[in-house]
Amino acid sequence: MHMLTAGDTAPNFSLLNQDNQTVVLSELLKTQQVLVYFYPKAMTPGCTVQACALRDSQAELAEKGVTVVGISTDPVKSLNKFALRDQLNFTLLSDPEHQIAAAFGVWGEKKFMGKVYDGIHRTSFLIGSDGLIKQVYQDFKTSNHHQVVLKSLP
Repeated sequence: MHMLTAGDTAPNFSLLNQDNQTVVLSELLKTQQVLVYFYPKAMTPGCTVQACALRDSQAELAEKGVTVVGISTDPVKSLNKFALRDQLNFTLLSDPEHQIAAAFGVWGEKKFMGKVYDGIHRTSFLIGSDGLIKQVYQDFKTSNHHQVVLKSLP
């Protein structure tokens, strides 16, 4: 697993969102910078805490010119349930074949309770309107991810 770093060009992607509509990164970047956050699984406790904190920080993030996009391997139907259940006010994208997670370098071996498996490593990337990664966020808890991101923004 080779994770992208600040200064790298973000891979463009085209994925389906929670409403089964295609979202293209290059289109989003035409208007503002994008926080792409990868999370393991919709509706799990940690992912819910992280998503709800980002939901509650949308006004502050928007003031700083940041659009939030969450990516997981969940199917569109699960993303829709997650967005509706928690009233999420940002885009969730489905990467079922984990091609985009792999392109960003966040798909790889994980260990949990003695089991080894492949999955998404919880990581976020702030991508500038020029398509370059401005910042990579790995050192955070699900409960303070939004604060770490906000503190890093000018």
